[in-house]
Amino acid sequence: MHIPENYLSPSTCAVMAAAMVPVWTYSVKKVKEEIPKVKMPLLGIGAAFSFLGMMFNIPLPGGTTGHAVGGTLIAILTGSPSAGCIAVTISLLIQALLFGDGGILAFGANCFNMAFILPFLGFAIYKLIWEKTGKRKLAAGIGSYIGINAAAFCAAIEFGIQPLLFTDAAGKPLYCPYPLTISIPAMMIGHLTLFGIAEIVLTTAILAFVEKISPETLEEKPAQSAFKPLYILMAVLIIFTPLGLLASGTAWGEWGVEEMASLVSNGKALGYTPAGMEKGFSLASLFPDYSMAGMPEWIGYILSAVVGVAIIVIFFKLLSGSKKDKIDFSKGQSV
Repeated sequence: MHIPENYLSPSTCAVMAAAMVPVWTYSVKKVKEEIPKVKMPLLGIGAAFSFLGMMFNIPLPGGTTGHAVGGTLIAILTGSPSAGCIAVTISLLIQALLFGDGGILAFGANCFNMAFILPFLGFAIYKLIWEKTGKRKLAAGIGSYIGINAAAFCAAIEFGIQPLLFTDAAGKPLYCPYPLTISIPAMMIGHLTLFGIAEIVLTTAILAFVEKISPETLEEKPAQSAFKPLYILMAVLIIFTPLGLLASGTAWGEWGVEEMASLVSNGKALGYTPAGMEKGFSLASLFPDYSMAGMPEWIGYILSAVVGVAIIVIFFKLLSGSKKDKIDFSKGQSV
């Protein structure tokens, strides 16, 4: 679901980034108001789970792949979709800058889909079902499934409107060449099936782990020791990330520019590379595709996971350290 560089026009990217500014502003404000200092590390833990979840690629018949995101999970663990928004945003930023996973120009669009639509809608559905049934994991599963599919649908729309709006003098698309009739089913088939199920598994499995091993994590003011089992789980997931390499192929809409002309749709090769993609913006990443020069692929994948997770956890620990305790004068306690 990571939209790469030059699949969307610069004007589309600008609009999507502008749409995220009030979302980020609102989310930062709500996190400051709603998340106590003692619970701030949980944002980093959630962002790390999201980062790792997106490294476990799942193959779909036909040669494409996909993954879970974990935005609804973070919102549930913290009790705030705004926290989910900020955590997934940081995860996506590190993926784009260090690993070339998602475009820099398309960062706003990727955040709109995965850091806004997914956690806010997923958490709203979760809360509605939980309040009516009292079944937290059922509510979490349904909320996460709807959230990721809504995010995928938004991405499909963003892809599909490009050939309608941006063409050259000959009428050929300048950016993503596939219209809505192709982009919507291509994105939704995978997410309504395997990738949606993966989101359910990630969300409910980690939530069940928390409820069983460290239920204090879900309290308003957990002790720092409550997070230790989650750090251990994080380390285990890092070790197993190379399983994501077993899925060969590329996620739909994430092909390299050099592949475009040979892509086959409806039995026919595209036959050209859209000019806007061929001559578009590019930025070399430090560890492209989660690889490290001179190392076996699986070792590079693990080390990439370590680097990404370490940056995320450290960032949120520093953020937690800079956050001041609020004093509840009615109780004489820090909040």
